Amino acid sequence: MDNKELDFGLDEEAVENTEETKEKVVSLEEKKARKPWFDWDVGGRTYKLILSTTNIMKVEEKYRTNIVNLISVDGLPRLSVMLTIVQAAMLEYQHGIRSDKVTAIYEQYLREGGSQTDLLSDVIIPVMSVSGFFTETQAAVMESKMDGMDALI
Repeated sequence: MDNKELDFGLDEEAVENTEETKEKVVSLEEKKARKPWFDWDVGGRTYKLILSTTNIMKVEEKYRTNIVNLISVDGLPRLSVMLTIVQAAMLEYQHGIRSDKVTAIYEQYLREGGSQTDLLSDVIIPVMSVSGFFTETQAAVMESKMDGMDALI
């Protein structure tokens, strides 16, 4: 067995396509940038929320499914699932935040007039949008469907 048989990966293809790739590079200015995080205002404090790749993988590992599947159930997702997603989104800027603190923030959110459906439509969907799950257009469609759900409840 020679070393050529043990080669794997795309290194050779990458080297061959380097010149082609240089021509296809798109300026970042041409592409519309996402917001870097979602601001959640509760209790006079603003929390920055974003789902990092690592925290997405932690949530998916915990529930053994994709986050989109978690929020796409018939009806409203379980509150514990939604608060776990919020906790994961808070970890990037509120390092080490515990679930009991997230629960207390949610309780304050309710006292300020929020609801469980609001948490999904006004917090989780926008967080997922800035985290790269949806385009702005897709998020708007999901939010409009959530508005319809609010009317039914």
